[in-house]
Amino acid sequence: MKDFIEELQWRRMIYDVMPGTDGQLKSGMTTAYLGIDPTADSLHIGHLVGVMMLTHLQRCGHRPIVVIGGATGMIGDPSFKSQERKLLSIEQIRHNQECIKAQLSKFLDFSSDKSNSALMLNNYDWNHSWSFLDFIRDVGKHITVNYMMSKDCVKKRIESGLSFTEFSYQLLQAYDFKYLFDNYDCRLQMGGSDQWGNITCGTELIRKTTGKEAFALTCPLITKADGKKFGKTEKGNVWLDAEKTSPYAFYQFWLNTSDEDAKKFIRIFTLMNKEEIEAIEAEHDKAPETRLLQKTLAKDITIRVHSQESFEAAIAASEMLFGKGTRESLSRLDTNTFLSVFEGVPMFELSKSEIENGIDIIELLAVKTQILASKGEARRSLKENSISINKEKVKEGFVVGSDSLLNEQYILVQKGKKNYFVIHVQ
Repeated sequence: MKDFIEELQWRRMIYDVMPGTDGQLKSGMTTAYLGIDPTADSLHIGHLVGVMMLTHLQRCGHRPIVVIGGATGMIGDPSFKSQERKLLSIEQIRHNQECIKAQLSKFLDFSSDKSNSALMLNNYDWNHSWSFLDFIRDVGKHITVNYMMSKDCVKKRIESGLSFTEFSYQLLQAYDFKYLFDNYDCRLQMGGSDQWGNITCGTELIRKTTGKEAFALTCPLITKADGKKFGKTEKGNVWLDAEKTSPYAFYQFWLNTSDEDAKKFIRIFTLMNKEEIEAIEAEHDKAPETRLLQKTLAKDITIRVHSQESFEAAIAASEMLFGKGTRESLSRLDTNTFLSVFEGVPMFELSKSEIENGIDIIELLAVKTQILASKGEARRSLKENSISINKEKVKEGFVVGSDSLLNEQYILVQKGKKNYFVIHVQ
């Protein structure tokens, strides 16, 4: 078996590790778990560090368990949060769980009959039958309030206000570890560095109730070189779900990372080995302008999360902005991708009734939309052959009608090589 700790170390994916963890992993196949709160029906790329930890764990011969926080997700983890989370119903959580498992199946093997096949469990299944009195008697008595109050995640919230519901989260997560220890021989819990207090509460509960050892390992919270939060854009999270973040926008996120970030991310988010990555870095440093690191990273993660076809479509969509697209390739873009590619370009609104009988190109450019300042400028541009509709050059006398619509609602106007305009027809 490959050495799991060693693998994470060279990838710079370890923040803290409990003494004895390495020995446990080297003693044979170890079961380890990582929790995911099912707060949405898709993972976002902020989850991927933990997912990659589980991926490496399984590739190193150990058994990964993903615990969906059906119970804890109904409460909300207070760790380093400024306010309580929105609470979810069990129906929402079950739906989100199925969506998340489909995404995780691209990283983890859930289906094989191997001894280290991945498991997905929901902590609602072993928590929902607890009575309050039973829980505080059988679990709560083992962990002191002083111990819980000493955790940084609690200290940071106590000043702004922390409900008893949130305060109890630590005990619930601790019991999850104890339950998995008892029923699945789970010896290790992993998570982000902000989870250290919750995880060690679990190892403490196991020690006090069984006299045995359990272990903890955390990864650093990823930040970008410019100090901004990783995985966030102006539009919010970068999701794995293609409906929430198009494969094109997903690809572009990775492609647009800085050199410094790309060198960090390619270690964390790909399965390439050390020699391969170092060779790519050396090649990249010879000609940084080619962005070899970013292209390699973006290709790898886009194919893994989406598909080869989605990656190729993202490349084709990228070329749209640089004059290589055609009417045919443009018409193949779905609405989300089209809007992602041309995000930020000037957009004009027309009603469908306005184009039903057709609009003369000069009228469209200079009157209906003001893409050009005057009819005279429109005529000059058409004579210079600098106007395209949906990537096809047009001349004076051209009529724009319903047959010009992309996805039944958009028209792309291009002036010269770099000036784009979108007309939204509804």
